[in-house]
Amino acid sequence: MRANLIAVCLALPTLAWAVGGDDAAPPKPTPTTTECTGGQIWDADSKTCVAPKDARFDDDTLYDAARELAYAGQYGAAIAALQAMSDPQDDRVLTYLGFAHRKSGDHAAGMAYYRQALARNPDNLLARSYMGQAFVETSDVHLARAELREIRARGGRMTWAWVSLDQAIRSGRGVSY
Repeated sequence: MRANLIAVCLALPTLAWAVGGDDAAPPKPTPTTTECTGGQIWDADSKTCVAPKDARFDDDTLYDAARELAYAGQYGAAIAALQAMSDPQDDRVLTYLGFAHRKSGDHAAGMAYYRQALARNPDNLLARSYMGQAFVETSDVHLARAELREIRARGGRMTWAWVSLDQAIRSGRGVSY
């Protein structure tokens, strides 16, 4: 099993443990993080920075912007982008809200969002991984291992969610990227 983990890590040399499903590559910086300020998002059509609630953005654009902002450590801006999405109860939105709140220091809010995401979709492996990493951060390793087992039982062995949580358990600290 450890050999498989090592093989996956070696096969992905650019792996940066970035926020996002099984896309382990960090998001490429765009003008959203290189030019925009104050939580604004780059609008390619108008070539300007605009507020996330701007109706021109579809959910995928907002989701990508939230991922990029979170990767850049701009958690408040990531939260604003997520809150502008059309379905605030979508499990991927709840998962990212959990991540952004946890990484910004509000562990309780992060855990509440992870629980909501899992209530909506028990097969959300990313929410399970992030929740497990939060358990590692609070020294509740037995609970983190339970989430690792759940990820595996739900067919997620050797996915980014499983590998990153396994790494967090082995190292004793959550994965930042």
